[in-house]
Amino acid sequence: MKNISSISEMRQTSLAWKREGKRIGFVPTMGFLHGGHLALIRKAREIADVVAVSIFVNPTQFGPGEDYERYPRDLERDTRLCEEAGVDAIFCPRVEDMYPEGWSVHVDEARLSAGLCGRSRPGHFSGVLTVVAKLFNIVLPDTAVFGEKDAQQARLVRQLVVDLNLPVRIRVLATVREPDGLAMSSRNARLSPGDRKRAAVLYGALCRAQAAVRGGERRSSAIRENMRTFILSAMAPVDIEYIEIVDAETLVPVDVIENATLIAMAAMIGGARLIDNVTVAPGGAR
Repeated sequence: MKNISSISEMRQTSLAWKREGKRIGFVPTMGFLHGGHLALIRKAREIADVVAVSIFVNPTQFGPGEDYERYPRDLERDTRLCEEAGVDAIFCPRVEDMYPEGWSVHVDEARLSAGLCGRSRPGHFSGVLTVVAKLFNIVLPDTAVFGEKDAQQARLVRQLVVDLNLPVRIRVLATVREPDGLAMSSRNARLSPGDRKRAAVLYGALCRAQAAVRGGERRSSAIRENMRTFILSAMAPVDIEYIEIVDAETLVPVDVIENATLIAMAAMIGGARLIDNVTVAPGGAR
């Protein structure tokens, strides 16, 4: 496995792979890998000849007062996990190389990023799309694999590829969960044992939403209130940032569920910001 920090070396490695006719699978991460990341890597191995993983805590997607400095990091552990998973190259660029002095071009999106996390984290998705575009241009993947837990991000990356005519196929995999249902996340490491146990209430609320839709409930207001009541009744110290019910493609809020619909939420538990979601449809939830 190659461990690469230079942008030019990563690009030359990818070009050499392409000259050999190899398909490149790519998994962009911010490190502190968990089972969800490893599932993405396994999928990339299935659909590509070689796999590259980026490990880069991207400063431009963190706002003032957010947890950039506190974001968990363990490159030695990540390197070992990648090697065990059969990754061919890890790309770990330096911040000063990705954003050299004087850089001024960034990617903005004007529609899909307006709500959900985009509303409460201004500038976040500009940072995400900018770094993803840069990574695609460096790694030159044929396919990039993302997780469904970050549903808005995945939808935005799909739009990025379409609107900027990037020759990358996007695959989105189902959220990988802990035994109690909590979505796997690097930020889970920041939860105390008590907060970690209480965090399962988030998925519990989403399961109640799924059950309500299966039972015939279509009113978004009723589903949101049911979720909020469940969380509060659990006596868990949860600061709900949002519970939103939106069209799965347009991400526009819906009053009545008629098509594939995303039920998404964000909450602060013990100083960690956690997000989760499920997709439902009138014929059932999935």
